[in-house]
Amino acid sequence: MTDLFARCQRWRGGRASYRPSGEVFDHGRASVELIDEALAKDFVLEHHYSRSYPAARLRVGLFVRRAFRDERLEGVAVFSVPITNAAVPAWFPGLRPEQGVELGRFVLLDEAEANAETWFQARALRLAAKHLAGLRAVLSYCDPVARTALDGTVTAPGHLGTIYRAGNAHSLGRSSPRTLKLLPDGRVASERALSKIRAEDQGAAYASQLLVSAGAPRRLPMESGAAYLQRIDAAGIFRRIRHPGNLVFGWDVRRFAPQASRCSPC
Repeated sequence: MTDLFARCQRWRGGRASYRPSGEVFDHGRASVELIDEALAKDFVLEHHYSRSYPAARLRVGLFVRRAFRDERLEGVAVFSVPITNAAVPAWFPGLRPEQGVELGRFVLLDEAEANAETWFQARALRLAAKHLAGLRAVLSYCDPVARTALDGTVTAPGHLGTIYRAGNAHSLGRSSPRTLKLLPDGRVASERALSKIRAEDQGAAYASQLLVSAGAPRRLPMESGAAYLQRIDAAGIFRRIRHPGNLVFGWDVRRFAPQASRCSPC
């Protein structure tokens, strides 16, 4: 287990792989840039195991030029709205909710060498500090618990935040234990998505489609959201597991902000 997590996790098509930790990334062939919503969302939905995309505030892409190939996108960092307003003040006492964001998705393709992660992460944080006015802190959560589909396939091996530790993030603790509802393909049915379906809130149709794509039956015509969830729960769609809580990491982004010039005026 220790050897596995010492390596660098990568994603492609929703499946995890690992790069050996001693590799060298040639950053002379790479650039880090702000990207638009459509490009970031398509990349994350295609490659991240959750097949979901958070409410983004800023999106950053890693572009790499390789021999005999045009430059292309090999990584995406999404700075998103934390899942609750209480998250930032809870982990960064004294800060207001709007002064923090979550590193909601951080995805690199399997061809990106090992230390591309830390290089990309540092530059993504700098762009967040520069372009998100009033930003003071960034949170990130690491889920150490593996996920499996009904057939036993490991869909998410779990991770311990090695990349965040390497990037000088502070280890803040662990989130509260909770019970998770796993879907047939191993994905977690988030309470946020389920509450949208139950209350018929904005985003309910998208949340319902996520359940279907993960193996749940479709909603019936004229069926209420609450009735739909009761029906699929009774059919055994959800597998409940007790989760000990995610590992929580954070950065004070003021150290990434551009420094004002110290030159005296002429």
